[in-house]
Amino acid sequence: MLQQILIVEDDADIAESLHYNFKREGFRPVVAESGEKGLRLALDEKYPPTLIVLDLMLPGMSGMELCRRLRREPLTEKTPIIMLTAKAGETDRIAGLDIGADDYIVKPFSIKEVVARVRAVLRRVDKDTVKEYKDKRLAIDFEDIRVSCCGEDVKLTRKEFALLTHLVKNIGRVATRQQLLDNIWGYSYFGDSRTLDVHIRRLRQKLGVCGDSIETVVGIGYRFIEEK
Repeated sequence: MLQQILIVEDDADIAESLHYNFKREGFRPVVAESGEKGLRLALDEKYPPTLIVLDLMLPGMSGMELCRRLRREPLTEKTPIIMLTAKAGETDRIAGLDIGADDYIVKPFSIKEVVARVRAVLRRVDKDTVKEYKDKRLAIDFEDIRVSCCGEDVKLTRKEFALLTHLVKNIGRVATRQQLLDNIWGYSYFGDSRTLDVHIRRLRQKLGVCGDSIETVVGIGYRFIEEK
């Protein structure tokens, strides 16, 4: 079954371009010209969207208000949302992410970039459905937020657990420092990147011998290597 992309956009040219390109890429696009129509289509139990591309500036119900409403509804509380907006300011970007958007794209944009961002968000969602991980030494229950190494429970902070989760769900792949900061601390984080190194060091210490599976890729970031 094709993945349905709900496009909530009042600019007919942009909506048509997105619809055409999503269809060409193998998705099932549906367009709503207003926030009210977008809400009705998003809450369609028979054909719920896999992902929502949402314009911030809409007639009637704004994109911000629609995003808030969708995050309060059980059917759409976890549906990925990518916001589109002509506002490039940091405040607007942070506001969108804070109310539950998964990504944020500023107009004018490349259609190829939008498609790539959609695929990236969908890949993250697929990884989030994995409930547990286990190798010879390390065991992680992603739902119950539990970690053990060689049978011994390991107590982690929320940030440490989020870091470990991101690395494990991208096993064998290098996660750049910026990717980790964006995914764990959020796109609104503009602090010292050394905080990442501090958290990685503490995570390794708490994991003990299992911490050896977190490999430093000099000058780039980190990756998790499975213990076989």
